Amino acid sequence: MTTPSTDRPLAAPQVDAATEHFWASAKQGLLVTRVCTACGKPHWYPRALCPFCLGETEWRALSGRGTIYSVSVTRRAGPIPYAIAYVALEEGITMLTNIVDCDLDSLRIGQPVEAVFKPADGGAMVPMFRPA
Repeated sequence: MTTPSTDRPLAAPQVDAATEHFWASAKQGLLVTRVCTACGKPHWYPRALCPFCLGETEWRALSGRGTIYSVSVTRRAGPIPYAIAYVALEEGITMLTNIVDCDLDSLRIGQPVEAVFKPADGGAMVPMFRPA
């Protein structure tokens, strides 16, 4: 069976002072997160204090490369099937995201993926992943 991914309408993200840099970077095609300046650990989702040691954090670019940790193709939630997945990034963090630009039936755990940005309402770009 073949189920091609199809772009679907995306709601505009809720942007606030804590996420403004993330969304501005995404609009430029960059995937970023915060990294602790004390212990050096990156974390997802981005927040001002490190969840591991409560140290200060700073924004850093990510490679955008990773592997599928878990994936599920949703066919009945709406008219357009889509894949939701946890992606383990090279930097050691895991993101809940969508897998796009592929045959949804060919997705497998451990499959290499790369970041891609899809437009949302209002002009924002939303990071997702596609097979590498």
